[in-house]
Amino acid sequence: MKRRQFVNTTAKSSLALTFLGAMACKEQSKKETSEVVEEAIKKDEALFFQISLAQWSLHRALKSGEMDNLEFAAKAKSLGCEGLEYVNQFFGDKAKDTAYLNQMNDRAKSEGVENVLIMIDGEGQLADAEAKKRLEAVENHYKWVEAANYLGCHSIRVNIGGGKEMEEAAKAGIDSLQKLSEFAAQENINVIVENHGGFSSNASWVAGIMEKVDMENCGTLPDFGNFCIERGKDSCAEEYDRYKGVKELLPYAKAISAKSHDFNAEGNETHTDFLKMMKMVKDSGYKGFVGIEYEGGNLSEEKGIIATRDLLIKVGKQLSA
Repeated sequence: MKRRQFVNTTAKSSLALTFLGAMACKEQSKKETSEVVEEAIKKDEALFFQISLAQWSLHRALKSGEMDNLEFAAKAKSLGCEGLEYVNQFFGDKAKDTAYLNQMNDRAKSEGVENVLIMIDGEGQLADAEAKKRLEAVENHYKWVEAANYLGCHSIRVNIGGGKEMEEAAKAGIDSLQKLSEFAAQENINVIVENHGGFSSNASWVAGIMEKVDMENCGTLPDFGNFCIERGKDSCAEEYDRYKGVKELLPYAKAISAKSHDFNAEGNETHTDFLKMMKMVKDSGYKGFVGIEYEGGNLSEEKGIIATRDLLIKVGKQLSA
């Protein structure tokens, strides 16, 4: 059996077991969602995408010590996810520790899940106005490019923050991404930019940078929710239109982040129309992993992940019909 077939089979089995065990206690709306999912599994109807889990969805458990980074693969598998999106801060001193990386590979392999990408934070500002600081930030990412290659990931996710003036920050970001992508190309790794606050939450700004970088292994990771351009005291003071933003980033997308916070009684996300978003994703021709990134506080981390997964499968089934 090929690895891809094995991953698909084990993920479907996990989903079926999860739903069967939960049927008795779910409310009617949840039952309807589960029935749709079970029917898709029964008919072996593939979605146009695969589901991965962003490790940040479990950041509270990981930061508290309730969960260890090495347990991530098993947890993701138990929640019906086929791919793993790591966050570097949860194994920050292990980038060059091949013995530890071997353990991560072994855990993923034993669970039948795929290492997809590593999200990189805390390694310097790639759009810093000072060339020296910018180069240091670029070089700080090299070890994570090598770690991603060792783990069999296809990408590292980076931030292009640090700029104070939009045009100059764009030039600085282009310079950094070109240097980093040239290094990453030698390791067969993509460098992907997420809309992640500041200027990067302006999707047209990021798209303009992608056009100027113009490298095959440099792309984007459109996030459904990170479009706050300016923060207010307690909330976002100015937000870029999320649907316009995702559409602008999709031509360069090498991964997708399905950000979620809250759900209504029908199981729909209250901030983002997932059907509308995923239709844009499908229409763009994207067929890779879609990562669950639950950041809400009303549900537990696990329940939020499950709610997001159920919604993705429901809309994926609608769009695959």
